[in-house]
This record gives sequence, structure tokens and C-alpha cells, in this order.
Amino acid sequence: MKIGVAGLAVIVGLSVSATARAETLADALADAYEHSGLLEQNRALLRAADEDVAIAVSGLRPIINWTADLTRSFGRNRNANGTVNSDSTDVNVGITGQLLLYDFGRTRLQIESQKELVLATRQGLISVEQQVLQRAVAAFMNVRRNSEVVAIRKNNLRLLTEELRAAKDRFEVGEVTRTDVAQAEARLANARSGLALAEGDLVQSIEEFRAAVGRKPGNLVPPGRLPRLSGDVEAAKAVAVRRHPDMLQAQHNVAAADLNIEVAQAAMKPTVNLTTRLSAGEEIGGSDYTRNGSVGVEIGGPIYQGGRLSAATRQAMAQRDAQRGALHVVRHQVQQNVGNAYANLRAAQAATVAGEEGVRAATVAFRGVREEAKLGARTTLDVLDTEQELLDARANLVSAQVDVYIAAYSVLAATGELTAKDLNLGVQTYDPTAYYNLVKDAPVKRSKQGKKLDRVLRALGKN
Repeated sequence: MKIGVAGLAVIVGLSVSATARAETLADALADAYEHSGLLEQNRALLRAADEDVAIAVSGLRPIINWTADLTRSFGRNRNANGTVNSDSTDVNVGITGQLLLYDFGRTRLQIESQKELVLATRQGLISVEQQVLQRAVAAFMNVRRNSEVVAIRKNNLRLLTEELRAAKDRFEVGEVTRTDVAQAEARLANARSGLALAEGDLVQSIEEFRAAVGRKPGNLVPPGRLPRLSGDVEAAKAVAVRRHPDMLQAQHNVAAADLNIEVAQAAMKPTVNLTTRLSAGEEIGGSDYTRNGSVGVEIGGPIYQGGRLSAATRQAMAQRDAQRGALHVVRHQVQQNVGNAYANLRAAQAATVAGEEGVRAATVAFRGVREEAKLGARTTLDVLDTEQELLDARANLVSAQVDVYIAAYSVLAATGELTAKDLNLGVQTYDPTAYYNLVKDAPVKRSKQGKKLDRVLRALGKN
């Protein structure tokens, strides 16, 4: 899929300072990837999902708690020898421990469910990455589109100024009427208005570029060749169903929902725990000292909880059905997006071919009418009309060429191939497994793994 050489020639450099840094589309995409706040937000959400795995893993670890209390007791006893005070102050400390021995796989199922949600969140991050890059492509191309339209309208304004001057000169010598001069003045006023609107559009597109990429655009050079795309729409749909992040995310959500049903069912079964207790106490100022300890196995389970556990199971089943329905919807949406993207691309390519022919024909017509006007065979209005047609043809061609690039990258996004890795942007891509590998075993803060994790968090600027 290629744009004609004549069409590409129309897209020229931005109307900015010659000292501005030349900037390619790849440069803009790389900066958008590295400076996107939206990507940072979703990376943090992924790290939060990673921690859910660690939280679930902690359920298989010993739980150790400590207690301490200081108790002041007051008493007064009366006997044959008189009244005796029995005030005392007791200090007690204790440690309790509990270890899950067996819960019919509930905790391990929770771990597997959280792992599926981590995988789903990773795919959500890739989907956000595609959105960020697609927005950057549109921002880059729209700045080029609007800058070209401004340049075309400025050139048209210069030509109309010359036309008005020529009309006035011819009016002075009686070759044209005052009507011809008024027509030229009206067209010049319209051209100034059109230029102002075009400049406003350019300012807005620059602001969008700043928001999408993270900085003001430099000297945007023409993009290179279009990305390589499959010409077979059905094959592209098949690829999208297999690899689009929205599809993969929906599949992992279904898997997590299936596991959650088993988790809810296991919650109805008993659990077996190893329990330990150790306590010591002493009366301050007294001679009493106690020390106690115990080790045991505790078995317990629900008998009646008002129907809560049954409701939780039915709820998990309903959520599973909802996720399956979402997967069905996403599959059709992904396929539709691919079809729409290819339709837009082909329409833009056809508009480009027609635009090239329109510019060629309008150029020939304008030159011919202008020469005929010099011989008196055409009016000033005829010249102005054909000049406006040429202006419109050039603007339409520029717009169609930009639409081709935007549509081509939209095809990549629709098939799940618009990522920094797929585009070879030359940036250090975010590794979603790095943080997960550090926390998946639920390291404690003082462990070797925990200290390594602290260093990672400091590097991320989050600790």
C-alpha cells in the first residue's frame, strides 16, 4: 500500500523556524511512550495487581502476632487481722502463631485467580500503550496537515493580493469594471478569514501534540513509507482475534472468573490450622511469675452464615457469565475495528489518488483561465473561481494524504501491532515481569528480596 510519488511531494516541511530540530514520526512516538502520564498510571496499577498475588501467597505463610498488656488491679479484703489491700500491677506478653495446613485448595485457587488478573492487567497496559501511540500519530499528522493548509492559504492570499492589484490597474485603464475589483476584494477578504481559521486549527493541533507527546513539536519532517500491512482483511481479523490485547485481557478475565467460582465453593469447606501460643506474665513488685505455652491443631468450618456463602458462589457464577459475555462482545468489536480501519484506509487512498488528479486538473484549468482572462475571453470572477478550486484541491489532497497515514496506523492498532516493540522505536520498553518477579513470593521488607525491591521502588521514585 503506497501513496503516489506526486502525492507525497505535496507534503513538505512545517512552516517553523529553520533552526528548529528536524523531527520524525518515530521521534514523536518514542517521546510519547517515554513521557506518557497515562502509561505511568497504568504501570502503577499493574504493580498494584502484582501485589495482589503476594497478598494471596501470604495466606500460605505462618501468621505470627504479639500482644502485650499492663493491668492494674484494685482490691481491699477484710479479715480477722484487719483490712488488707490487694492492689497489684501485672505485665503480660504473648506470641501467637497460626499456619494453614489445609483448606481444600482455596488459597491456592486465589493465588491462581490473582495471577490471571495480573496477566489481564498486563494486556490492559498494552492496550493503553496502543492508545497513547495512536494519539501521537494523529497529533503528528494533524500538525503537518494544518501547517500545510496554512502554507497553502498564505500562498493563496499572496496570489489574491496580486489579483486585486492587477484588477485595480486594469480598472484604471478601463479594461475591467468596478464590479471586477469588488469581486477581487471580496475574495481576498474571504482568503484572510480562511487563513485565520487555518491558523487557529494549527494552534489547536500543536496543543494536542504537546498533550500527546509531552512537548512542543519541532520541525516535523514528512513521514517515511507506510507501515507494512496485510492486504487481506479476513487474515488481519484472525490475527487481531489471536493477539489483540483487548482479546487477551478478556480471556484472562474469564479464566480468573472461573477460578473464583472454585474459591467461593471452597469457602464452604473446613480449614485445618496449626496454632501455637506462648505467654509470660509477672506482677510488678511481687514474686508471682507465669509462663504458658501450647501447640495444637485447629479444625473449623462454617455451619450457617445466613446464606452468605451460597450467595457468594452464585455471584461468582454470574460474574463468570458476564466475563464470557464480555469476551464475546470484545471479539466482535475487535473484528469490526479491523474492518473499519481497512475501510478508512482504502477510502483515504482512493481520495489521495482522486486528489492528485484534482490538483493536476485544477492547475491546468487555472492557468488556462488566467491566460484567457488576459485576452479578455474570461472575467475576473472566472479567474477567482478557478483559483479557489485549485486551493480546495490542494487542501483536499493534503488532508487525504494525512488520512492515509492515520488510517494505516489505525490498522496496526486494530490488529494489536501498534506497540513500541512492534514499531522498533528504539526506546527502553517497560518490562511488566520485572516487578512481578520481585514480589510474587511475598518478600518481607527486611529480607534480601525485600531490600532489592526497595531499591527498585526508589529507582521508580515511588518510595
